[in-house]
Amino acid sequence: MARRRERLEQLATELSGATEVEIVVADVTAKDAPERSVAAAINAFGRLDCLVNNAGSGKWAPVGGTSDEVLDEVIDTSLKAPFRFSRAALAVMRPSSSIINVGSTFGILGGLNGGPYCAAKAGLIGLTQALAVDYGAKGIRANLVAPGVIKTEMSSNWDSAVFRRKNHEMTPFHRMGTVEDVANLIFFLASNEGSYIQGQTIALDGGWTTTKYLSPEALTSERVERSAAPTRREDGR
Repeated sequence: MARRRERLEQLATELSGATEVEIVVADVTAKDAPERSVAAAINAFGRLDCLVNNAGSGKWAPVGGTSDEVLDEVIDTSLKAPFRFSRAALAVMRPSSSIINVGSTFGILGGLNGGPYCAAKAGLIGLTQALAVDYGAKGIRANLVAPGVIKTEMSSNWDSAVFRRKNHEMTPFHRMGTVEDVANLIFFLASNEGSYIQGQTIALDGGWTTTKYLSPEALTSERVERSAAPTRREDGR
């Protein structure tokens, strides 16, 4: 399911002969999108074994600079939609089914100017854990894949100096992550090989969230000292 039919038709063509594909064109924030998508899966395949919530909004701003419109867009796309799709899927899922939410490392660690984005992604971790505790006894698993920065259409500033310092130079691995890395982890979590993994947030980031790594370029760069914070006067001003 996606918003652009041409992308879905291209994918269906690429997978032709390997598996069956049912296309659903929808905006995940639309009121009828979850039930319509679940119904399409049941009508086409007779069952729903796995739900992958992978839609998101890349709007960034500090809390003080976030409008209600931006906040609503990010929450509706990145948290409310996964909640509603999970609710619709649970109505038809059977034991051994799996819900996989795609979040972000910025749901684990806050990011500069990431107010609404970080809040939504952290909320997605909470949703995943709630699904695991409520439905695990019924044989339904829920886990979250938290990629670091992956080169996609959303990471348009990939080669900028600031982007490199915040991501490339703080990742203790010899390469950056790829969409194939994300797809492989999702496939594993949906498979029998991942059938005892429950309620987990798995960071797919080359060690970015678990280390304080700095590249040699960052370590040897010239430091610019911050200006001192203004002192408080005795009269409180």
